[in-house]
Amino acid sequence: MAWDTEGTRRRLKEAATAEFAERGPDGTTMARIAERAGINKERLYKYFGDKRALFEAVLTDELDKLAASVAPVPSGFEGIGEFAGRTFDYQSAHPELVRLLLWEGLSGSGSLVADEANRTAHYKNKAQAYATAQRDGILDGAIDPDHMVFLIIGLAAWWISAPQLARMVTGADDSDPAEHARRRASVVRAAERLALPRREPPAIGRLTLLRILYIP
Repeated sequence: MAWDTEGTRRRLKEAATAEFAERGPDGTTMARIAERAGINKERLYKYFGDKRALFEAVLTDELDKLAASVAPVPSGFEGIGEFAGRTFDYQSAHPELVRLLLWEGLSGSGSLVADEANRTAHYKNKAQAYATAQRDGILDGAIDPDHMVFLIIGLAAWWISAPQLARMVTGADDSDPAEHARRRASVVRAAERLALPRREPPAIGRLTLLRILYIP
């Protein structure tokens, strides 16, 4: 009987995602991941190599899923708030991604960073698009574009990164539909206020102003 290679790889990745998200790369073992998948450990090594390579493959896949699921910001950037809201939606539904990123950051000295060159290029492209929009007056120029990219990501992800802090601050957790909706709305508004230029009210003419001030 032919071996279902793709199905086996998928089950191993699913098990590895769950283990890494729960315990981090240092807190689990290849044997534990294979046991969770119900597959021989030798196949895990055969398909993915060592634990570091497996962690990098898992995190890269999860980031690719995020990119495929959340439509990019429209070229006019008028939808930047909803982009942040959609990112928040995805992170809320897939908290394992945030946990994987936290474990990656805790690895120390960047020794476990997955696909760094491609991810760096991706974020540089984002920052360049923000810079162009700032130059054209579409986005507010008060914050450097690379910082703007990071802050928008943080708005969407921090609720999931520190749920205990969110619960202490708000008195509720994300399982409450009303609180979930409130958090999403705040993410959208905060992104808009952070990124979009302020629209000043039209100037009042001198004669109009005098009439307002002096007409009884």
